[in-house]
Amino acid sequence: MNEIPHGAPQQQTFYELVGGEDTFRRLVHRFYQGVADDPDLRAMYPEEDLGPAEERLTLFLMQYWGGPRTYSDRRGHPRLRMRHAPFAVNRAAHDAWLRHMRTAVDELELAPDQERQLWDYLVYAAASMVNTPG
Repeated sequence: MNEIPHGAPQQQTFYELVGGEDTFRRLVHRFYQGVADDPDLRAMYPEEDLGPAEERLTLFLMQYWGGPRTYSDRRGHPRLRMRHAPFAVNRAAHDAWLRHMRTAVDELELAPDQERQLWDYLVYAAASMVNTPG
């Protein structure tokens, strides 16, 4: 049995290090404020209210970074490429997504190493969603 000895430091998850749920809710809320005013990205969201999309992304990012597994409990495996396949995600959408996410990340004012780790993932994730040339 692998027990942590009494008094041994426990490693915090990235989720915990950056402030937990509040940080991810602020990040995603600010991101969707940008999406709401972006005609190209907004067209990719069929729901009139962006609230459900905001909640899904928040739960996904919280889980990805070591927080609660609520996303998978509610929706199953993330399967991000499959879930985004119905939408034509081109380079312009990729760039717009990152532009709004950059604003949101900057407003968190994370420590430089945490900001870099988060940003590197977001750049990777955005690139992996591109499924349409142009």
